[in-house]
Amino acid sequence: MKLDHLAALNAERDARRPAILVTDTGDGTQRLVREAEIDSDPLAETLRERLLSGKSGIVEADGRSLFLTVQVPPVRLLVVGAVHISQALCPMAAALELDVTVIDPRTAFATPERFPDVALLSEWPGDAFARLAPLDRYTALAALTHDPKIDDPALIAALNAGCFYVGALGSRKSHARRLDRLHEAGLSSEATGRIHGPIGLDIGAVTPAEIAVSILGDVIATLRRDRIRGKAKGERAECMRHGVDA
Repeated sequence: MKLDHLAALNAERDARRPAILVTDTGDGTQRLVREAEIDSDPLAETLRERLLSGKSGIVEADGRSLFLTVQVPPVRLLVVGAVHISQALCPMAAALELDVTVIDPRTAFATPERFPDVALLSEWPGDAFARLAPLDRYTALAALTHDPKIDDPALIAALNAGCFYVGALGSRKSHARRLDRLHEAGLSSEATGRIHGPIGLDIGAVTPAEIAVSILGDVIATLRRDRIRGKAKGERAECMRHGVDA
């Protein structure tokens, strides 16, 4: 890999922007395709599928064999609310290699003693988001405070940024009230329909640890559904290229 390509890949990684290095296995020539450049690339459909799947590999195009080195940002989980559920959630998420950050302006809750070895921001969500890399579709957000002053701005920011998972703790009644507030704030029903509320899979969870399991299961299910759709789409396209009925 050329040094300029390596430097460019590193820059995209630091900015949490996906990119693909296309290498011709025949002559070794390379080109870097940033996400913003994909639509104008001759391999646009294939590159989009690879970004969705997150998998590198060899493809055939115009009689040439190309190796696509796919670089996508690590999946991160932003937990808004330094509550008991968050204390159970963080070590589980870390075990799944999610990049976890807890955000809560309530300094009595957001303490290193309660959240050891966890990135902790004792700030309002808006201030915390300004310090972090921009929210993106590789980000999951779980709003767990039950306080509209804290949760609602975080939900609005996550929905506007296209985070792949947006969930909020609360009963169905409290979620209905939440939706009314968000609609009054200008969000559409289509946007608020993306909120997983009540948060988590319906597994009958009761304890903080059980609720944390349900949340992580919901996050993973949402992530894998997106990846599976991308893989299935790529497999169908490959079958069509070879004249095979998928």
